[in-house]
Amino acid sequence: MVMNVEIISKEIIKPSSPTPHHLKNFRLSFLDQIAPPFYTAIIFFYDSNQDGLNGDQFERSSSLKKSLAETLTRFYPLAGTLMCEDFSIICNDKGADYIQARAPCKLSEVVEKPSEKVLIPLLPFDPYSNFTEVGTKVLLAVQYNNFDCGGVAVGVIFSHRIVDGTSVAAFVNAWAGTSRGATEIINPSFDTAVHFPPREIPGFMMMAQTNTKEKIVTRRFVFDKSSIDSLKNEASVAFGPEDRAPSRVEVVSTFIWRRFIAIARANPAKKTKIFGAVHAVNLRERMVPKLPAHSIGNLWSVALTASPVEVEKDYPSLLRQVRNAIMEVNGDYVKKLQDGQLDFMKKASEKQTKGEIEFCNFTSWCRFPVYEADFGWGKPTWVCSPSRPCKNVVVMMSTKDGDGIETWVNMKEEDMAMFEHDPELLSFASAAAGE
Repeated sequence: MVMNVEIISKEIIKPSSPTPHHLKNFRLSFLDQIAPPFYTAIIFFYDSNQDGLNGDQFERSSSLKKSLAETLTRFYPLAGTLMCEDFSIICNDKGADYIQARAPCKLSEVVEKPSEKVLIPLLPFDPYSNFTEVGTKVLLAVQYNNFDCGGVAVGVIFSHRIVDGTSVAAFVNAWAGTSRGATEIINPSFDTAVHFPPREIPGFMMMAQTNTKEKIVTRRFVFDKSSIDSLKNEASVAFGPEDRAPSRVEVVSTFIWRRFIAIARANPAKKTKIFGAVHAVNLRERMVPKLPAHSIGNLWSVALTASPVEVEKDYPSLLRQVRNAIMEVNGDYVKKLQDGQLDFMKKASEKQTKGEIEFCNFTSWCRFPVYEADFGWGKPTWVCSPSRPCKNVVVMMSTKDGDGIETWVNMKEEDMAMFEHDPELLSFASAAAGE
């Protein structure tokens, strides 16, 4: 299925109130400096049987635009212009792109068989193909899609240069609360650069990079509660009674990492000697003192662990490695980051460039309250963050019931041909539609 979305209108939504002069120049942090040069995209689906969707679609769109303007007043940097030279944002109230569109099908046709070909057209533009062209021009863009059945999808794109997943959830829920007339709306905090001032970091590259010469494909695999419980039970031998039980994210990500290693071991053409796991870790709750969830910016770093490809480690041992790596992202770790100590990242990036190590990169949105985004139509029936353009990147999101995990796995085409037919993987996860 190919989605031919019809664009009805395009406009710019400016903040409802001008940004005060003393806030016009907004500095980004050095964690923003090293954030991936991509966009982050998220799509919220609302089924037509929800009471709030019985009204006129243009009235709903007008309400969205009005509340977006009010929200941009609070989140004023998102309505500005990124200045790459001095890595700052000029908060000039330029505004955010807003598109109203018609999707000529039923919402269920997309939700039941999601793929890149049907999801990307629900966004204002392809967030992963043209960042170099529009990355400094567009910091936030929205597309409001009406389906023939009466359902709605709201696709939102953010520049990863200025926000992370926690920031995305904070913005969308503030916008949704404003739209439905909630009495309490968060006031975001924009002091990331105070904690992590910008600095010169020559030669540094993030480990998850796009390689335009490689064909990257995306597949979705869903782990339900029973499968996750089985993985937890299998991993329990690595933990004592005094240990915290492994989380859903730990067991699923370790399982996928182990299957990545198994594929590398089975492929004689692969020359990589070491396979590593990289987990994005939210720093807000690990800082001393902790920062609130509404602190906006790239407040995350990475936990690294690795295993030799030729050494077959059991699942519980790999899980213990992952747990230990994540636990090392603590207050002391944050202090080293604040001092600009990035040697461990640089060395890992250099080894990857030389082909000495290959990484499986995990980012989890499982704890983000994305299913709370009620614009006045009720909570979403499904939320997704579509594919990433990087090989070996896994995006994890909770299922709507909160018990399972949807994983969006991005791999080279030849690797995915083995991964998606792996019997052990399919004994725990159900495969959904691909491209």
